[in-house]
Amino acid sequence: MRFDIVTLFPDCFSSVLSSGLLGKALAKQIAEVHLVNPRDFTTDKHRKVDDEPYGGGVGMLMKPEPIFAAVESLPILPRREVILMSPQGQTINQPLLRELVTNYDQLVVICGHYEGVDERVLNLVTREVSLGDFILTGGEIPAMALLNGVVRLLPGTVGKVESLKAESFEEGLLDFPQYTRPANFRGWKVPDVLLSGNHAEIARWRFQQQIQRTASRRPDLLEKWEQEREQGAGEQGSRGAGE
Repeated sequence: MRFDIVTLFPDCFSSVLSSGLLGKALAKQIAEVHLVNPRDFTTDKHRKVDDEPYGGGVGMLMKPEPIFAAVESLPILPRREVILMSPQGQTINQPLLRELVTNYDQLVVICGHYEGVDERVLNLVTREVSLGDFILTGGEIPAMALLNGVVRLLPGTVGKVESLKAESFEEGLLDFPQYTRPANFRGWKVPDVLLSGNHAEIARWRFQQQIQRTASRRPDLLEKWEQEREQGAGEQGSRGAGE
C-alpha cells in the first residue's frame, strides 16, 4: 500500500517511520510512505502557506493553492482515497482501518495546521478522519495513528495473524486480561484457569472477561455488540425458516 502524507512538518515522521513494526514493514516494502511538503509548492518568495480568513477571526488558515499543487503532483493509483485529518471527520476505529486496508491501494493524507484549511480543499478530499473529539495543533499525530493502524493490518506486518483477530474491537468487545511469567508477582497471582491447560475452560473464561470488561469500561460497545448479535441471530433464523 502507498501512503502520501501532505504535511508542513515531514521531520515529525522520521522516528515513527523507522521504528518498530512500522519501520520493519516499510523495510520489507509491505507499505511505502512518501512525505510531501505544501511549502515546496508555493510560488511567492516568502513561501507562504497560510493567510487570514475572510470575514475576520482568530488565527490563520492554510491556503488552498499549495495543498492542491502538492496533491496534484502525486501519482494516482486506481483505488485511492484522499483523507483530510480533521476534528470534524469520522472518528478512527477498527472497522474504518479494516475498510481502508481492504478497499484502497493508496491513501493520500492531508495534515491540516493553524486554524485548519481553506474550505475549498474539501474538493480534493474523499473522506475526513478524526482522532477524537479534541483539538491538536496539527494533523500529524492523527496521521501517524492512522498510518500505524492501517499498516499493522497489512499481510506480513504482524508475525502471527491470529493475534490480530483476538484484539480489542476486532469482535466488538474489549480484550480479555492477559498475563505472563512470573505466575506470582508481589502477591498478584495469575488466575488458576490460565494455568490449568484446559483450553475450553480458558476460552470460556476469556469470553466472560471480555463481556465483564466491556460492560464496566465501555457499556456503549457492549450494547452495540448485543444488538448486532441479536440481529445476526434473527437473520440466521429467517434464512433457516425459508429453507
